[in-house]
Amino acid sequence: MNARILPLWARTTGLLEGLSPLVLLLFRLFVAVAFWRAGVVKIDDPTGTHYLFSEEYQVPLLSASVAAFLGTWVELIVPWFLALGLGTRLMAAFLFVYNLIAVISYPALWPNGFWHGLIGSDFADHKAWGLMLLALVAWGAGRWSLDALLSRVLKSRAAAHA
Repeated sequence: MNARILPLWARTTGLLEGLSPLVLLLFRLFVAVAFWRAGVVKIDDPTGTHYLFSEEYQVPLLSASVAAFLGTWVELIVPWFLALGLGTRLMAAFLFVYNLIAVISYPALWPNGFWHGLIGSDFADHKAWGLMLLALVAWGAGRWSLDALLSRVLKSRAAAHA
């Protein structure tokens, strides 16, 4: 029985490993769209954005105007790098920290307390985005990315010059 199960297991897991580029692409696109849409909302309503940053959000170390400006442009620019898979590990790490700051700075996301919400259902979207971003930090963008294309080009150039 083991003689039949092991090859089947190996074939099945090999086929499933082929999903990796698709999964990493979907993670990149899902998170990029979520952050980009937030940036579009901010740029479409600068008055509302300034209100949120001055009255609702509790961003440490930055004035409300600077935080609103930076938050808007981070959400409009960085997602494009993530979606295209360019500098993915760095962009994902940056957005992970940004996402964490966003959650901590907006107590309305965790009405039952931060630690309770960490285990409960509070700020569920941010948790999902955070996990996807950590996966991208750990595994990179995958084969379907500009990172992979650049890596192949650089390796072929290095081999040609060796």
